Amino acid sequence: MIKKLLYIFVLSLCFSLKGYGQNKDDVIKSDTLIKAKKFQFVAIPIIFYTPETNFGFGGGGQLFLLKQKNIYNDRVSNIFFDVVLTSNKQIIVDVIPQIYFGKGDYFLDMNFKWKIFPNSFWGIGNNTPNSNLESYDMTSTILKVSFLKRLPPALNFGFEYIYENYDVTEVEPDGLLSSDNIVGSDGAVISGFGVIFNLDSRDNIGSALSGHLVKINAQFSSELFGATQTYNKFIADLRTYRSVGEKSIVALQVYYEGNYGNPPFQGLAWYGGGNRARGYYQGRYIDKSLYLVQAEYRYRFKPRWALAGFGLFGKVANEQRELFNFDHLKPSAGGGIRFKLLKNQDTWVRLDAGVGVDGSHGVYFGINEAF
Repeated sequence: MIKKLLYIFVLSLCFSLKGYGQNKDDVIKSDTLIKAKKFQFVAIPIIFYTPETNFGFGGGGQLFLLKQKNIYNDRVSNIFFDVVLTSNKQIIVDVIPQIYFGKGDYFLDMNFKWKIFPNSFWGIGNNTPNSNLESYDMTSTILKVSFLKRLPPALNFGFEYIYENYDVTEVEPDGLLSSDNIVGSDGAVISGFGVIFNLDSRDNIGSALSGHLVKINAQFSSELFGATQTYNKFIADLRTYRSVGEKSIVALQVYYEGNYGNPPFQGLAWYGGGNRARGYYQGRYIDKSLYLVQAEYRYRFKPRWALAGFGLFGKVANEQRELFNFDHLKPSAGGGIRFKLLKNQDTWVRLDAGVGVDGSHGVYFGINEAF
């Protein structure tokens, strides 16, 4: 396994050429540029690895709109798209426009995803046993549209629309999802609106050296808008980055998610994955509420090379009072190596390994930092 990962890591470096990078998570890209006065296009072969997908491969591209920039932080409008197949027989299609208007005073952030995704399920709760593991197949169509207004100097405020359609196509006979006791086991639609507030003073998105991110998001899914269940979601994502000496960076994230009402299991808070709670399968633990605290030390021993070590803890819970009693925490620790693909853009290849409790572990091979 390690030999295969190192082979793909070296292969991805051979593909990288001078050009613009981008910030989509969990993909490895090579850049072929067609330069024009107003546009720049990047062709993107994609290779990645996560515990949820095993190996994935595909292709896509990114169109940069060079004349539509955010002049306050030098970020360029772009449209990203890809098509990915995985060794777990999963298909993923993404289209992600991020467009700035009025020199950065307004921002349109969209995300369309369609996927056929065989997945794993252990039930709902913070202490579900490994023996609960079962497989299911689901086809998902997800659309999120956000429009934000800049409030100087680094604040942004706006609204979003969320539509998510989950069609559960196959479950295991006599399994948890076949019992009709899990909301969403026969499919679900999440549809509604949200409010977004963030303060973003990071020097860059892919691998920040300094600055802060404070993001607050409240979402409201309602049967009035076609949802199968009515519930509310609140998310708080707090991050800070500090340089320690010339080559070291310390990053800290505190993340909270709470769901109120009767959400389907697809809309619950999911613990694990390549960005939140490395060392656990994404969705190994799910419930109405979640918190996560993670810290990472990054050492850039060369201008384009870095080592990292991380530690984290958190949990999920059904009730708020259970969430903060600090029993049955799910810690993990690990580290990895990074390589900066492009000299003039902060786009980093990342190879991480993490180990949690109860036999949980994972290897994550993708793009840019986890947070």
